[in-house]
Amino acid sequence: MKAPGFWWRTDAGLASRLLSPAGAMVGRVAARRMAEAARYRAPCPVICIGNPTVGGAGKTPVALAVAAALKAAGARPAFLTRGYGGRLAGPVVVVGEDAAAVGDEALILASAAPTVVARDRAAGGRLAATLGDVIVMDDGFQNPGLAKDFSVLVVDRAVGVGNARVTPAGPLRAPLAAHLARADALLVVDAGEGVAAPLAGLDGVPAYDARLVSSAPVPLAGVRVLAYAGIGRPQKFFAGLAALGAELVATAPFPDHHPYRDGEAEALVRAAVDGGLRLVTTRKDWVRLATGSDAAQRLAAASVIAEVHAELDPAFLARVLAVWQGDCDKEVAARR
Repeated sequence: MKAPGFWWRTDAGLASRLLSPAGAMVGRVAARRMAEAARYRAPCPVICIGNPTVGGAGKTPVALAVAAALKAAGARPAFLTRGYGGRLAGPVVVVGEDAAAVGDEALILASAAPTVVARDRAAGGRLAATLGDVIVMDDGFQNPGLAKDFSVLVVDRAVGVGNARVTPAGPLRAPLAAHLARADALLVVDAGEGVAAPLAGLDGVPAYDARLVSSAPVPLAGVRVLAYAGIGRPQKFFAGLAALGAELVATAPFPDHHPYRDGEAEALVRAAVDGGLRLVTTRKDWVRLATGSDAAQRLAAASVIAEVHAELDPAFLARVLAVWQGDCDKEVAARR
């Protein structure tokens, strides 16, 4: 599903005003749920990377960067994710499954660290705690099942929180106040891209900058490209390719987690061949295609994967490491 354009306009349009009563009802339910006591506290620290809005803001690259920093410090991180788009409810450790089973994001996370997929976050936390000494949650900020030690809200500076209304009137998953009451840090992605006015409503939470940086296994400078992406904000991906010097002759944006139909996959390959263009996509799209139909796999084989990495503020990473180190210090003290 594509997010309505009025979600991201700061002025309250007619559609948003008409949907406000429904948004208020959703907001009340969501806020009550977020206020519930956690059902389970893991025996290790839990770091949650979430966002206040529907759709992508860069959570998965941030989660990967957080895990990489923890690993570099000597930690053994394990990921916990819902497995959006997958058929398995879990809890299950991701080993050899395809995107249809566990979702595209889980496959990406599993390439970096042990990963548990679970719709029940408490059950998932129990399993993830057996795989490492710190749990990194990719999403789940609004879910009260598992107690969190450090909760991070990732916000895209270019769009902020849109019109600051709760879905379906706006992009928020719950009222802004409910999010801020539980946030330990705000990570503003792509600082300098353009300040969105609604970010002013996030005052009071320590804020840090982050940047998403694109890279490719082959030089793209001057290359005529047909870029396609089914992610939260495809235009951000396309902008990253342009920054690498690619000549974006054509772009094909699709909704987040889009399941490519055979006709769509064949049309993309045909357009690239006819136009003499290089197909470029995201890793998230590629993992869905690579385990899909024959047509999808042919598209994957013909495509270059452009990776997106998150560069995080050192001060933010210092806080992340302090959460883990504090728990390690307690363990050492208990053994003395």
